[in-house]
Amino acid sequence: MKVKLHEEIKEYCHILKLNGIRDNFEEVMKSSENYEEFLHKLLEREVEAKDGRALESRIRNAKFSYQKHLEDLELDCLPIDLRNKLPELATLNFIKEGRNVIMYGNPGTGKTHISIALGIKACMQGYKVMFTTIPLLITKLKECQSTKTLMAYERRFEKYDLIIADELGYISFDKEGAELLFSNLSLRASRKSTIITTNLAFDRWEEIFGDPVITGAMVDRLTHRAVLVNMEGDSYRLRETMKMSKQYQENHN
Repeated sequence: MKVKLHEEIKEYCHILKLNGIRDNFEEVMKSSENYEEFLHKLLEREVEAKDGRALESRIRNAKFSYQKHLEDLELDCLPIDLRNKLPELATLNFIKEGRNVIMYGNPGTGKTHISIALGIKACMQGYKVMFTTIPLLITKLKECQSTKTLMAYERRFEKYDLIIADELGYISFDKEGAELLFSNLSLRASRKSTIITTNLAFDRWEEIFGDPVITGAMVDRLTHRAVLVNMEGDSYRLRETMKMSKQYQENHN
């Protein structure tokens, strides 16, 4: 009788999508002294399970190119300006305040790593995050424009708590792409946060946008109240490669 009752409870939990209760009620029954404690523990487990699934969903939907956590970073290897500003960035106050973060500097210094780590932490704190590269974003905007779905995409785009737009400057784009990018990033200005990573200083952005008017407007809009992080320094990737090469040689000597 008890076995059948437990199976029916599990089935009802499955129908109601109460997976935390389904997976834990038998264990909780054994450790509870009364019905109130039993119910409290059971609901606590259900909340924990739902929170875990929600976090997994936010990270999955953000579409990070890989996962990196702030705790994984070797701080001594990071550029000095980032080391000075990282404690404040890690609070995520810039998201609450709707401020942008622009990381600029030569390739390989950890811009993408840091932006993803901040994005993962934002997901852990309940924020809705989107990761993309500038070339992919422009391609997507053009596709939406050609299929007349741009307005719907823009509505979704401006609602993200944090957009991470990686690799500005690696590929130049035409006037249509520049205008679409400017229009969509402007939708978020002073309301929602965007992290931009770029290998070019601001005085070279015209090389990407091709139009001095759009370039000036873009720089002005993105940098207003923004946290600017100078990422000039030795290549983090090159240092990692040399470290791995040294370890390989030591292991095979």
